[in-house]
Amino acid sequence: MARGSERAEGIAYGTGPGRWVLAIAVLGSGIVFLDSTVVNVALPRIGEDLGAETSSLQWILNGYMLTLASLILLGGSLGDRFGRRRVFVIGIAWFTVASLLCAVAPSSEALIGARLLQGAGGALLTPGSLAMIESSFRPADRARAIGAWSGLAGVTTAFGPLLGGWLVEAVTWRAIFLINIPIGLFVGVMATRHVPETRDSDAPERIDGLGALLAAVGLGGVTYALIEAPDDGMSAAIVVAAVAGVLSLVGFIAQERRSPHPMMPLYLFRSRQFSAANAVTFVVYAALSGVFFLLVAFLQISAGYSPIAAGAASLPVTALLLVFSARSGALAQRIGPRIPLTAGPLVIAVAMVMMGGIDPGGSYLTSVLPAILVFGAGLTLVVAPVTATVLAAADSRHSGIASGINNAVSRVGGLLAVAVLPLIAGLTGDTFYDPAAMTDGFHTAMYVTAALAALGGAIAWLTISSEVLAPGEPDEPTTGEYSCDIAGPPVYPAHREEPAAARAD
Repeated sequence: MARGSERAEGIAYGTGPGRWVLAIAVLGSGIVFLDSTVVNVALPRIGEDLGAETSSLQWILNGYMLTLASLILLGGSLGDRFGRRRVFVIGIAWFTVASLLCAVAPSSEALIGARLLQGAGGALLTPGSLAMIESSFRPADRARAIGAWSGLAGVTTAFGPLLGGWLVEAVTWRAIFLINIPIGLFVGVMATRHVPETRDSDAPERIDGLGALLAAVGLGGVTYALIEAPDDGMSAAIVVAAVAGVLSLVGFIAQERRSPHPMMPLYLFRSRQFSAANAVTFVVYAALSGVFFLLVAFLQISAGYSPIAAGAASLPVTALLLVFSARSGALAQRIGPRIPLTAGPLVIAVAMVMMGGIDPGGSYLTSVLPAILVFGAGLTLVVAPVTATVLAAADSRHSGIASGINNAVSRVGGLLAVAVLPLIAGLTGDTFYDPAAMTDGFHTAMYVTAALAALGGAIAWLTISSEVLAPGEPDEPTTGEYSCDIAGPPVYPAHREEPAAARAD
């Protein structure tokens, strides 16, 4: 732990204490990001082993995204109020225990319950990982530390499908959850030893718990109705869930409007650029989630790929993102975000149309790889610019909460896509495991996601300003009580700048 003047001024990047804080933050958030992607490649094996129908597979993915999306901003608020390291350690312990429950789940219902718990732990853990970096490092080194966190955490996400495929094929699908346990134990112990405790002395005394509850009930009710309706029809339970979900979401908006300490401050949406960028995020990330959900399943069920081969199929996307994402962000900064955020989704739409033409008998090099490369090229035009646009549309005092909202919006888009796409594609009940049905459903789903991606490009062209906006220069004034003193995209409610010594316990 930092001592003396280093503690008073903050930890220096490249020092021993700095490496410990960075490593702990990366490993902690990395397993959360990893479990957002690693499960996709294991779904066919999980379904076969547990006898799960399509709706259960959807819940195995969506249960995790549901609690993570609805609670992630609350997790940041709890860290600011009660101590970032404390909430981070609680989150890693929660996530580790939930991972063990996932690994030993005897049924699909038990696995879904464990995934819900896992997402809640991730919601405590993810914002805390970045908050610890921002509050622990000295101001001059924060941008560098956050950049290293972003890159290293992104690598863990990108290699998720490959790692998952190897574990499923070489060991068992349960290993994708067991691997979290030693990592979680190590991170929890080391965090208590090497990460200084900090909190925001100006954080509201009250937490927006009602807002978090309404968001979770709203998203859960709507998702339940969408997933279960194909099998159960418009039963009383489906209708009640749908109505309760919609009313809860309406109540959530009302709560955020009147709360003195909102989890999602609505005043940020007065900025047209902020609202437009989040609309693009919602539509495009819904399309992306549909692809990641069904592509690895199609390659295994219909094309006969092994789990590791299906996981490795998307590695070119990872390479393109690692090489070109930073350059894409710099390009958007020079020419404005309108063109990249219009062209990127359109290129993604072309890739999805190409995927719609993939047949089970085609080779990887001639049928799958070209679509993957075009898909990766489109992603490089979208990922960095959309985050930069969101941050530029809010002044620097609000960059933390702005990025947190954008993170939640992307996850909600994915949540709804995974719920709706199988219904549109005719992949309900046991048809998910039928090669012919999966082929037809996958082709249909890719054309639907192509339309969604193209819609995202149209929204960008019609609503995103081409003006180059530097962070901290919003296109419309906003007011509120949240602030942030860094240019990076944290996912927690931000706080006013103050010396590290004043915040540390």
